[in-house]
Amino acid sequence: MKAAVKCAVILLVLTATSCSMDKLYTMRQRQKVSPYEQLDFGSMVNRYLHKDKSSVGTIEGIYSVSSLITKRGKGLLSSTEKEKVVERKENYSKVAILRDPGNTNREYLEVPIDKDLLPSYSVRGEFTNVSDGNIMVYKHFEPRGKVLSYTFSYDKQKDILEGIRTENDGGFTITYKLTYLKLLPKSEVSNN
Repeated sequence: MKAAVKCAVILLVLTATSCSMDKLYTMRQRQKVSPYEQLDFGSMVNRYLHKDKSSVGTIEGIYSVSSLITKRGKGLLSSTEKEKVVERKENYSKVAILRDPGNTNREYLEVPIDKDLLPSYSVRGEFTNVSDGNIMVYKHFEPRGKVLSYTFSYDKQKDILEGIRTENDGGFTITYKLTYLKLLPKSEVSNN
């Protein structure tokens, strides 16, 4: 009988500790100061439900992101120009791109959705159309306030966004390429 009571007490303490640990984690996450604009889940749902038109045929949706970094230039004692892949990451992130009708400075915002059960989500980028076509400027927000700008094009038939950014480093040109493959919602053209 005493063993059963001890077992019940230990089980109760472990359960209470587990619940309080979850609550403590949630409270710590809310107190964290982030350098990025934050959206909670309710705010994301509110943006989605108050949009004025369908996501199909627009860049709005959920994407898988891949990147490719190349370096091009002449070697130290070489007269020919060479290109080398510095880094390749396939499907390294999943993001949601949402229309942002309440903001006059951007048309869409980007939020990483890789992690579950977060109290809020960081806005890590924004898209703005340059013209009536499919060309956009993307600003990616890095830690410590650094902003990287990419030029993006959108292929509606393939549901792919592709962005390019280049930097010159001495005698080398470094090219950063981002490819966003739309997972949801799929357009009718890409489903055929």
